[in-house]
Amino acid sequence: MSETPIGNQDSFTDASAQQTMRRAMQTGVVIAAIALPIFWWKTGWQGALEFAAGAAISLSGLRTWRRLMAAIMARMDAAEAAGMEGQKPRAIGPVLAGFFLRMAVAVAVLYGSLKYLQAPVITLLAGLGIGVVALTIESVRLLKAWTEQ
Repeated sequence: MSETPIGNQDSFTDASAQQTMRRAMQTGVVIAAIALPIFWWKTGWQGALEFAAGAAISLSGLRTWRRLMAAIMARMDAAEAAGMEGQKPRAIGPVLAGFFLRMAVAVAVLYGSLKYLQAPVITLLAGLGIGVVALTIESVRLLKAWTEQ
């Protein structure tokens, strides 16, 4: 897969932000794939399943935020173009409905994993933290690329 160059702060576009979020999600999947067997070995299948649930919630959150960010940017671009052409911007309702549906599913998964798996809570927290770690890695990568120019 070829990647476009990151560029600098001035050339950071919506497409660059989408690419950064996509790389963060890929990084998160790799981290989860590496950590899952370790959690299985240390805490058993319940801990591994709880970790996987946390990782799935975290990575689906990144995906949802990426979709929400794209929809808002598209709406802003459409509103700017509509001012010139008299067109109505696209509705953002379906994306928001998906966002709130994801939140409801995440709450249900969190409740179910804590109530029924009887695994250490730290495994769930570790899974939930994958998104933060992946975004931090991408942030450091961007900062490094921007300061080297």
